[in-house]
Amino acid sequence: MRVSVVGESDLGWDERTPPNETVDANGKPSPMAPGFGVPDPSAPACRRYDDPAVVALRAHLKAHNGIDGLEICAPDEVTRIARILRRDGFVVVRDLLNPDQLERWRAGCARVLRQILEIPGRDGRAYVTETQRLPHRYSFGTCSASRHLLHEPEWADMVDLPTTTPILEAVFGSRDYLLWGAGGDLCLPGAVEYQHLHSDLVDSQEIGPGRLAQARQLGMDVPDRPEDLDVPTARLILERTPPQITINFLMSDLTWENGPIRQIAGTHASVQRPPSPGYEPDWMKTSTLVGALAGAGVFRDTRAWHGATPNLSREVRAMPNIEYTPVWNEPQVRRSMPYERWLALPEHGRHVARAAVCEAGVWPAGAGFMHPLLSERQKAADG
Repeated sequence: MRVSVVGESDLGWDERTPPNETVDANGKPSPMAPGFGVPDPSAPACRRYDDPAVVALRAHLKAHNGIDGLEICAPDEVTRIARILRRDGFVVVRDLLNPDQLERWRAGCARVLRQILEIPGRDGRAYVTETQRLPHRYSFGTCSASRHLLHEPEWADMVDLPTTTPILEAVFGSRDYLLWGAGGDLCLPGAVEYQHLHSDLVDSQEIGPGRLAQARQLGMDVPDRPEDLDVPTARLILERTPPQITINFLMSDLTWENGPIRQIAGTHASVQRPPSPGYEPDWMKTSTLVGALAGAGVFRDTRAWHGATPNLSREVRAMPNIEYTPVWNEPQVRRSMPYERWLALPEHGRHVARAAVCEAGVWPAGAGFMHPLLSERQKAADG
């Protein structure tokens, strides 16, 4: 099987996999536990490149897909990047990866994807759908039995880059932040459904001493004790101190037809739920990052509403990521980086990864085993 995450591919477009079909932990089609597989009622009824409904959707996206006036920053525009991220909940930064880093990570993504796709599908399907996800969409992180890919050198080597570290320092207000994990997502050609809008985490809305200290490091004028906060200041602190920041790196250009991620600006501070697929307005469906190029990255406040869109092209769209968190969230960090990978990091990278590294001689449970089905991943993680 030839697998690539850039350029035209023979992967995807499996007509034998019905639109909106989700599977349970054992791979059995099941509509009862959709998870990230919330059905898209507007999806074409046939997963075929030249199906009339697919052709019509492709024409619509060609005419309307993409955020008008999308701001794309250079890596050295640190102040502007931090401002946009706090305003919108996301920001696109170009040229985060040099050509060698990009090619190396593309090869790593292709290698991991090959492991996922080499497992034969059931009843004539070309692929195994990931548990509780829509067909032709996979998460690098959840397909790993260790839940992260920090054991893979291509991911581990991107933890502390000269292009990303100054931005993270500005966003967190300090050099003292933490590596959370690494993974990312991808969609094969023929992923005809919209993934529902969602947040990656729900903010506890609690402001403890650590979060208050971060606000102070960011230059905010705040009282010494959380109980002395007024409502406007508390809300501003919550907006500016996200529990998690993810950088999704682009392995290919995001085009109007290859499944660009969509982001809804300003929703990182919202506590209401995003609209379900049947009620989502078209402008949200086309609020995508069309025009962001390979080697760029999307810094995301993971509370912001976002979702994947139909990949109607013949190219795999892959976005591996590295995830970070402020120090007040340290108890939630999972130890998923092998000690040997940690030792190979620069000094600052080792400091950032201190909560994610395993003890010397301890391999992260399940690391190295990739499978779309939850039951198989659990077996590997349990040893």
